[in-house]
Amino acid sequence: MTITEILPSLGHLLHERFDGACWPSTASADEHGDLIVGGLGLTGLAARYGTPCLVLDEAQVRARVREFRAALPDAELAYAGKALLCKGLVRWLAEEGASFDVCSAGELHLVRAAGVDGSRILVHDNGKTKEDLKAAVHCPGARIVLDSFEELDTLEGIAGPGQQVLVRVTPDVDAHTHRSIATGVRGAKFGFDLRAGEAAEAVDRVLRSPNLELLGLHCHIGSQVSGVDSYEAAVRFMVGLLADIRERFGVCLPVLDIGGGFRVRYTEEEPEFDLTGFADRVRIALHYECDRFQLPAPRLILEPGRSIVARAGVTVYRVLAVKGSTVIVDGGMSDNPRPALYGARYRMRLLGRRSSAATVPLTVAGRHCESGDVLGEAVPLPADTRAGDLLAVACTGAYHVPLQSNYNLIGRPPLLAVRDGAARVLLRREGERDLMARDLG
Repeated sequence: MTITEILPSLGHLLHERFDGACWPSTASADEHGDLIVGGLGLTGLAARYGTPCLVLDEAQVRARVREFRAALPDAELAYAGKALLCKGLVRWLAEEGASFDVCSAGELHLVRAAGVDGSRILVHDNGKTKEDLKAAVHCPGARIVLDSFEELDTLEGIAGPGQQVLVRVTPDVDAHTHRSIATGVRGAKFGFDLRAGEAAEAVDRVLRSPNLELLGLHCHIGSQVSGVDSYEAAVRFMVGLLADIRERFGVCLPVLDIGGGFRVRYTEEEPEFDLTGFADRVRIALHYECDRFQLPAPRLILEPGRSIVARAGVTVYRVLAVKGSTVIVDGGMSDNPRPALYGARYRMRLLGRRSSAATVPLTVAGRHCESGDVLGEAVPLPADTRAGDLLAVACTGAYHVPLQSNYNLIGRPPLLAVRDGAARVLLRREGERDLMARDLG
């Protein structure tokens, strides 16, 4: 039994308390129950742009990039575009000194269209098509992360002399995360297996290629990784591999990409990732292992994506109906499939009015024709939540826009940038013309 069940009158007080841990750093609650983000009230944005809508706090994005760059100033910060990508965001990140990790020809072309130089781009995916590789080859200065022998064969056939590459290695480090986002263990679909001899063979082939230049090694242990020790183990493993490559092939590789996957705090109960501790332990492990093997320390590359943009995002929904303990909103799995895919949990809040009702656990469900279209279970909301209310969902800046669909032929919502009291549309809402444009009858 909860305290609100014992003393229901306390429910509204607990609900109104604003804990900013999962919200943008500029967020605050006003006396009317509105949330102010980037100097603008979310209820006003919902009235102007409609719902659902996704709001992105520019100041939060920029501040997070600066935190990473301050923690490891000598490392290259390559933002993982798969988390969220649009030209406006790319320009913010480029202005803050970030590079970009892209997964496809489409992501590459978008980043280039935003004015990013090819020397600040890594092309990286476990299943690149020939078209993806051609786009990378035709982007001067772009570096390609090789993930399979088939990619290596294709690249050797289309690349000119001097094409810079990294070899992705599976380090067999268990990051203790959800199995769908664990990428560094044996048997995963990513990278060359060291223990099966694939990594050494890939390195050998690249070194003997007349057109490819081996810059270094790459690994990625997973996503939503909370343990700093997992990254430390990966660094020790990879430096040992660098030492082995020097002994076997006589080369010292200058670059080590240790990926991203740093945990994001989606609810107050979840731990915050220790960025300072991560930086300290990775730096110590890197230099200790390099000294032990008498290797020059390679330059590190980090690939944060989710941890840059997740907290900057807030989604606003309107309640369509309430059926018992189920609240139905005007979005759902088409704009946020993560609860259905991973069981993801979010912090939600009534928006635009204060309630004196007790806080009760409610299910927030989407509008789609699926029983699994549930955005949250046992969500603490006022018992008088009703049709027409607005709900704000925290920490929705990562993997929402990229994973959106048009299920039930519903248009994708807009992405709005806010900063210093001004809003602008980064991605407009889709309408019926957009939905029909691909249908040629």
